[in-house]
Amino acid sequence: MTPQERAKFRDEVRAYLMDNPEVLLEAMQVLRDRESQAEAQADEQLLSRHSAEIFEDGVSYVGGNPDGDVTIVEFLDYRCGYCRKAHTEVAKLLAADGNIRWVVKEFPILGADSDAAAKMAVATLIHYGPDAYATLHDTLMTFKGPVNPATMPKIAQEAGIDFKPLVDLIDSPTVADHIARMHRLGQQLNITGTPAFVMNSTVLRGYLPMEDMQKIVAEVRANL
Repeated sequence: MTPQERAKFRDEVRAYLMDNPEVLLEAMQVLRDRESQAEAQADEQLLSRHSAEIFEDGVSYVGGNPDGDVTIVEFLDYRCGYCRKAHTEVAKLLAADGNIRWVVKEFPILGADSDAAAKMAVATLIHYGPDAYATLHDTLMTFKGPVNPATMPKIAQEAGIDFKPLVDLIDSPTVADHIARMHRLGQQLNITGTPAFVMNSTVLRGYLPMEDMQKIVAEVRANL
């Protein structure tokens, strides 16, 4: 094009866009759709690569129905407000649907209290097993005060467990390695906040109400 032709073309494009601004919105939506599709494909590849560590690591708590046909993996932080909100929704979902397997990944990211709560939870799982862990999990999700060595005995008492056997285990390399392993996995999956859920070949970052989780579970089942 000559400079004159290029200038005329630009003027015509500008005039068209000014007369039809909805075209810009349509183009932006196409871009968002492509970005979402690319992100979904990237997540699917990551989940396939780390599938065993996500769904069958042999150390994470498994609740709900261990033999359920759909597995929900949750990365959580006990001090996260949205995790606490999601806790209620997940509990209702598991109660309403008896065929969901629920796997918990401790993912403390909000400071010292988060670290302390995660360590206490993992130590309880290791020493007392899944039933005591489930009770402590519920207690930590509703506990109002700070979580530290001074308050842990009270939290344990509320959960109905003896704190003394956990004292040394909480700060042990075994517990630290467990949490570090969950952090590595979260980083590999590009998880930077909590809660985050993995369902089948999808990573869902952020809080989801029960109704949305039910829809996703139904979609997963339809493709089994």
